[in-house]
Amino acid sequence: MSDKPEPLLIKRYASRRLYNTESSDYVTLDDIAGFIRAGRDVKIVDLKSGDDLTRQYLLQIIAEHEGKGESVLPIAVLNDLVRSYTSEVQSVVPQFLAMSFEALREGQSKLMENMASPLATVPGLEALQAQQKAFLKAMTGGMVNWSAPAPEEERDQSPERTDDLDEIKQQLAELQAKLARL
Repeated sequence: MSDKPEPLLIKRYASRRLYNTESSDYVTLDDIAGFIRAGRDVKIVDLKSGDDLTRQYLLQIIAEHEGKGESVLPIAVLNDLVRSYTSEVQSVVPQFLAMSFEALREGQSKLMENMASPLATVPGLEALQAQQKAFLKAMTGGMVNWSAPAPEEERDQSPERTDDLDEIKQQLAELQAKLARL
């Protein structure tokens, strides 16, 4: 059993009209491009001869997009593609392009997976957070408590605690003034 669904079968009639066999209606090149962008593979065959015309139509879609100014392929790449048809490198180019696009798809899917939790997957994030904590602790003389604040009923509301808090605020203001001078 295959993971991928069968390609969408498009038949080209003698009138050059393209017929979607799944939805039983005629389609345009833009429709076919839309199917492909949505992740669906297509297969375009000539109704009368049975010839596979997929490559021809896909190249036509690319040519139309490039002609409309929706350029994806740099001139140098296009030149290299033309050269590959007239050299012994021709046999290597299809495999190279297929592997390159596969790597691009894998990279995009990994990027999308990592977007769900962007900071969780940043390498060295924990070390960076520890460094920031140590820096702030050093800058505030160890006065900063990085744990979550205690619930209201657990907090000490004694006058001594309030005096300590005022002293800490004053020390913090002094440190901020020193930092501003630096």
